[in-house]
Amino acid sequence: MQKRVVLACVVIVFLLAACAPAATLAPTAAVAATTAAAPVVATTAAATAAPTTASTSSYTPPQGALAPVPLKVGSQFTGTLAFKAGSAPKIAYMPPTTNPYYNAIGEGIVAQAKTLGATVTTLAAVSDTDITGQMKQFQDVATMGVDAVIMHTHDDNAAAPLVKKLLDQGIAVIIVNSDIPSFPTPVNAVVGYGERKTTEALGEYIAKKVNGTANVGILAGAPGYDSDERVGGFQDAFKNYPGMKIVATLPTSWDQESGNTATMDMLQAHPEINLIVAANDFEAIGSAQAVKSLNRTDVAIYGNDGDTTAMEEIYAGQIQGTSNTTPYVMGEAAMQVTMDVLNGKYPGGWSETPATIVTKDSALQVLCHPETLFPKPAKQYTCQ
Repeated sequence: MQKRVVLACVVIVFLLAACAPAATLAPTAAVAATTAAAPVVATTAAATAAPTTASTSSYTPPQGALAPVPLKVGSQFTGTLAFKAGSAPKIAYMPPTTNPYYNAIGEGIVAQAKTLGATVTTLAAVSDTDITGQMKQFQDVATMGVDAVIMHTHDDNAAAPLVKKLLDQGIAVIIVNSDIPSFPTPVNAVVGYGERKTTEALGEYIAKKVNGTANVGILAGAPGYDSDERVGGFQDAFKNYPGMKIVATLPTSWDQESGNTATMDMLQAHPEINLIVAANDFEAIGSAQAVKSLNRTDVAIYGNDGDTTAMEEIYAGQIQGTSNTTPYVMGEAAMQVTMDVLNGKYPGGWSETPATIVTKDSALQVLCHPETLFPKPAKQYTCQ
């Protein structure tokens, strides 16, 4: 009898919880430069932010982003945060490098932060392979008095214990430019494009463009989740076409120099390669330089990212295409999600940001809208 009474009480508690009103959030602007609203410091009823109580169905995601998708079981941080209601949020942006792509994300973060009354400090590693430097920065940021960290790392396992220490201090952690469903330690949110889905869609476009027949060279990034997912997307697309033969795959350091070197090695060892796909645009830019120096006019090159220089090279015909993952807009979305996390309005999970295929036919439509690009194009382009 006693067990039945206890069970009945538990059921009543859950029913009451299900009927409680959910928090709502007004839509946000996709481009901060066009937002005229005055800075707003978000507030909550309590002095310390409690675990999120928002539901996905009631949450309005940042403009351009989709409704959040739950992370894998055990990967969502639900602990208490130290953010004080009514205070101006202090945010640390921690990219793995200072390349233009991550700078573009940072510009979006800063622009959106201004509309929300937040301040942003950037701590960036010297290069994508400077894992030791980034781990030192994770230790440093714990003493800076920030309320949240927006970060990306190329070594999840090395970063996980340091991320956990931040969370233990009540500092929110938001991963940007990723769709990772199970970071090695729980995090508050993930914001970014679908990496495998995006390169698979581009791979499908490429395969149809070449009538299902090509000798393919793949430029991967440094080993890790990002490279595996992006390369995996190309592989998933090409396996449906027997004529799409993957001849060679080489790693890079995510930059132009290593993309150039890997392409030179690849084409010299396998001159039959006539299509190169890259895990990011910087590799593709370096690859285009190598192809030009070898006088190979028969090699098509595709990247992935949406870097401004890559867009210009696509329009000029040096690179054939890329996936534009809209880094500036992604940064804006990441900042809005961060604010929602601090205020207990974010339901948790991964917020997917836009990605579109860009080729020579569509590159101009991107370049003629420099307000969403960083750095700005080298010259002014007029929309037709």
